[in-house]
Amino acid sequence: MAERPYVLLSVAMSVDGYIDDATDRRLLMSNDADFDRVDEVRAGVDAILVGANTVRRDNPRLLVRSTTRRKERTARGLPASPIKITITSRGELDPTAAFFTEGTIEKIVYAASPAVARARERLADVASIVDAGDPLDLTVVLADLAARGVRRLMVEGGGTVHTRFLTAGLADEIHLVIAPFFVGDPAAPRFVGNGTFPRHPGHRMVLAEVRRIGDVVLLRYLLGPPAGTTPV
Repeated sequence: MAERPYVLLSVAMSVDGYIDDATDRRLLMSNDADFDRVDEVRAGVDAILVGANTVRRDNPRLLVRSTTRRKERTARGLPASPIKITITSRGELDPTAAFFTEGTIEKIVYAASPAVARARERLADVASIVDAGDPLDLTVVLADLAARGVRRLMVEGGGTVHTRFLTAGLADEIHLVIAPFFVGDPAAPRFVGNGTFPRHPGHRMVLAEVRRIGDVVLLRYLLGPPAGTTPV
């Protein structure tokens, strides 16, 4: 890719690597102070991306919560919250989900080619639908976002999406928050799945920051380009 946004992955996980439990109720990994930190990061990016499963399971609003931060964005000529983005292989999303109904900012759905017609049938009134190839290609997504002026992209999950960005070498930074408990359920979703990662024991990430936030800890890692490649 000649150009793509700077990609920041944001995740909170248990000590044993889970980002949720296996129940229907969302497990809160963090605390109020860290939620405010995440809100500050959101306010500083151009777009936020989550996978379709996260839209269905968590029903996230993906808006900047702080009134002050929203006003600061609008004072700079930006929308009050970043663009909302999801990716889908099947196009089966509910147009009444909070992702689509909350906030007046732009919403974009990147769909795999076979799911584009389905996505347009269901979502054309609430979002822009973009064909992202077959199978869905994250480089197509990022190139299209760059063409739309997105320079900083925050990826908030879930685990399948994080894995795809990391194995493709398309992540620049990870904000990893560790919650002080265990989940211990193999049916629960994890931060990442199996795969071949450009960052491995022989090509380590750079630990840029360690911050205690109440009873959780933030680890901020810089990934940089995979070995043997040139930064974009």
